[in-house]
Amino acid sequence: MTFPTEPYEEQYETASVRPYAVTGGRRAVSSSALPLEALVETLPSAVNSRGLTPEKRGILELCYATFVSIAELSAYLKMPLGVIRVLVIDLSEAHYLKIHLSMPIGPQTGQSPALSLSVLESVLNGISAL
Repeated sequence: MTFPTEPYEEQYETASVRPYAVTGGRRAVSSSALPLEALVETLPSAVNSRGLTPEKRGILELCYATFVSIAELSAYLKMPLGVIRVLVIDLSEAHYLKIHLSMPIGPQTGQSPALSLSVLESVLNGISAL
């Protein structure tokens, strides 16, 4: 019988500290402020970005020339949703990303229900492809 090289407690501690370290201990204001289906795209100003963490660089690379949802970013980067939300908000405030939030559908908004349905289908297809 073989045992892991590190005791279980050390493995668990390392896994639980990492998200805290990535966000500097910060948390997103609320999950409703940045929903799972929010789409993110990289802005041209991100080309000149310097000194970004690997996690932020990964988000910018995934969103380059396409739209990626918050849920997809979490899956691609294998990071918790809360961490992704904090990093996306940071990149948006630095003008490296643009966040596209879904709008309510109805006669008062003038938005076509088909448009929002197509966006949700795209998100679902992307998640299914994972």
